[in-house]
Amino acid sequence: MISSNAPCLVLVAQKWSDMKLYDYVLSGNCYKVRLLLHFLDIKCTLEPVDFYPGRAHKSPSFRRINPLEQLPVLELDDGKTRICDSQAILIYLAHKFDPSRHWFPVNEPEKLGCVVQWLTFANCITAASSRARLHDMLGYTCDITAARAHAHRAFRHLEDHLCHQEFNGINWLAGAQPTLADVACFPYTCLAGDGGIDIFIYPAIQRWLRRFATLPRFHPMPGINIR
Repeated sequence: MISSNAPCLVLVAQKWSDMKLYDYVLSGNCYKVRLLLHFLDIKCTLEPVDFYPGRAHKSPSFRRINPLEQLPVLELDDGKTRICDSQAILIYLAHKFDPSRHWFPVNEPEKLGCVVQWLTFANCITAASSRARLHDMLGYTCDITAARAHAHRAFRHLEDHLCHQEFNGINWLAGAQPTLADVACFPYTCLAGDGGIDIFIYPAIQRWLRRFATLPRFHPMPGINIR
């Protein structure tokens, strides 16, 4: 039986920061960072990057910010230090702004290992779901059949894990409360339909997505479709 109790998230007073997030509103990787900023109630300057159609992430000026030509990038309030890669940014924000260690449980080794495992798995979801989405929405070239097949392999694994968790009365990927594991895996799972990937055939995933969308301070993005 799954508990209907709402997650006991620790909400703190709003934090103001001089950090800057180089952002693209339709990027799932940027969205997961914006999500955590909302959950932690952190105000951060958003610097829009014209990923499409302008391909500004390929420009010489942006390569000076991130030579890998990828979004998101978090510029810290010293104006000099930048963190690239969405998962790395999530870990930084959780360490910096969540003293309860709710989102990234560094004081609980077993739970921490589980969270990191799912942070890594989130890259598998992104590699397939995002590639299919770029193909269908923006006309990028890829082997779309292989991308969708890869995505379904990832989602079958996610479905099996969530079913096992629910059987044991656990609502979240890495324990009784949501963590960075859920934040990292949510966006490109929820956006999979943009790439022609049917996630409505996975009932446990659907229940998890709905639970996630009811979290305090949840903030949607364009394309999020939760039934």
